[in-house]
Amino acid sequence: MTLKGKLFGAFLLCFILPLSVLGILGYHLLSGIIEEKYAQQSELTLRALSQSVSFSFMEMDKVTDSTVASDSLQDVLNNRSDSGKEIDKIDYLELNKVQRSFRELLVNHPSVSYAFMYTFQNSRVNQIFTKESFSAMPFGHFREEPVYRAAVRRQGLPLWVGPGEYPQITGAGTEFTQIRVVKDILTLRDKGMLLVQMKNSGLETVFRHFRFKEEQYATRFLIVSGSGLVFFDSSGGAVDGRQLKELTEYRHIDGGDAYQTGRTRFETQDSLLASVELGVEDWRLVSVTSWVSLSREVMLYARWLGVLLLVCAFSAVLFLLFFTNRVTRQVILTVKFMRMVERGDLSARLPVEGSDEMSLLAKGFNSLVSRVAELLNEVMRQQERKKLAELQALQAQIKPHFLFNALESINILAVQNQGRKVSQMVARLGNLLRISIQQKDVITVEQELQHLTSYLEIQKFRFEELFEYHIEVPEELMGCTMPKLSLQPLVENSIQHGFEGIGYMGSIRVRAEAEDGRMVFWVEDNGIGMEPCKLAAFQYESQRGAGAAHEDLPETGERRGLGVCNVADRIRIGYGMRYGLFLSSSPGGGTVIKLVLPLIEEGGSRP
Repeated sequence: MTLKGKLFGAFLLCFILPLSVLGILGYHLLSGIIEEKYAQQSELTLRALSQSVSFSFMEMDKVTDSTVASDSLQDVLNNRSDSGKEIDKIDYLELNKVQRSFRELLVNHPSVSYAFMYTFQNSRVNQIFTKESFSAMPFGHFREEPVYRAAVRRQGLPLWVGPGEYPQITGAGTEFTQIRVVKDILTLRDKGMLLVQMKNSGLETVFRHFRFKEEQYATRFLIVSGSGLVFFDSSGGAVDGRQLKELTEYRHIDGGDAYQTGRTRFETQDSLLASVELGVEDWRLVSVTSWVSLSREVMLYARWLGVLLLVCAFSAVLFLLFFTNRVTRQVILTVKFMRMVERGDLSARLPVEGSDEMSLLAKGFNSLVSRVAELLNEVMRQQERKKLAELQALQAQIKPHFLFNALESINILAVQNQGRKVSQMVARLGNLLRISIQQKDVITVEQELQHLTSYLEIQKFRFEELFEYHIEVPEELMGCTMPKLSLQPLVENSIQHGFEGIGYMGSIRVRAEAEDGRMVFWVEDNGIGMEPCKLAAFQYESQRGAGAAHEDLPETGERRGLGVCNVADRIRIGYGMRYGLFLSSSPGGGTVIKLVLPLIEEGGSRP
């Protein structure tokens, strides 16, 4: 970090950060106090309001209680007004008189909006009040509704249904509907079912008187069913008929008399929700108050704090620009040249100006870079010499290794008096030596394959019934170059170790492909494979430093897998860690060796 950055960081850490933390803690503390106090006040308001709302419903219960016991309603239920008459001979003037008497029992109450009654005996729908664009459901269909069975289970007690809860029965209006069974006064048998709808004007009057500083705190009240359906919205019915879960993520408004409150979002607006049991069915009374209106003072405090922080930050920037720029300019320039040296530019030199401490720093830097450049050149020369010595040592290990095996094969044939085969093997050995003794470390793929073929033919002379081989290399790769003696040690490993003790014909397949700018060889055999522990040991040794894998070799230079490890070391030293050998093997499943080399044509150019 620059000096300027440190100064600015110290200012942030020692002043801006503590001030910010203090402001945030103060904001949360004040928010919690506001939320707690308003929650207490909201509980008192909701409980008082719920009593008034439930009282309105209880008043309607009392009205219908007196109605179901009236003579007019009993006459309609018992069909005394038209008993024994066919439907086309009913005296409708007399019937209207009965209905008018029935209506007078309800019309005295200003909250009644609409009423009708089903009679069980003849399934008639008795219209008490008329209502436009609404037709009562036939009694046969009504009996199939769950609300019918719920009302019957009440045994004459009223059942309240909210707007939109059963629109097929109560219509699409916003009125609350009371459903209750009407019994015969003498026999107490169920005779009919009365449906009475209540106007919302009474509820609106109640909410208008109980809103707590609505203009100041933007509070609205909802009547919600147990399933979350909004029956009534005091703010003009904006959310009537919607599910509460569509409006808010608050999930603690459930059954029970316990007062519940919480801060959440309501219609994308930060709000404080509170609810209490209404006392009617499983409904609850919910208040929604805008948090913005509650926290005006807190937000004003937050804005002032933000302005203060901006002023402090601006002052810090001015301080850094005008008072530390002269000190940090030379430091920044020094860092710039240090990064140039870090990227490898050892010719970078700082300009020396003046005679102060900064000029001494520049002189020391220039002297240090010059010395580093000299030491680095010396190290690079030593590394080149070391790399050449390691390559020569590795090649010296490989040549005696396969020569010893070839001579051993010729000796066996000579003992067996197979002169022709000896002659052929000597010719093949001559081809091997012609390539091996070349001073070049890199040869073409075609030359490497000639060397490999000669070796395989020599081994076929010795182990005639042990294995067969196939070489599949595309013609376009023949002119590419690769390290000398790379494939023969891999094939030798398969013959000597992969086919040891097998009772079937072994098979060696050598193939190659060009792949993403690389040349990839696969040497595959169907031999006995390798145990996991041996495979892991080989991979460990093949990944160690050049030559380190062979520190424990005996004086003879022989060891199981010696040639394979040498090939891996040579490729890693010559081309880097992106290239090398990769082994895959399992007991009884054969071995696959993958040799990855850079794709370089003869002459040193990449295709």
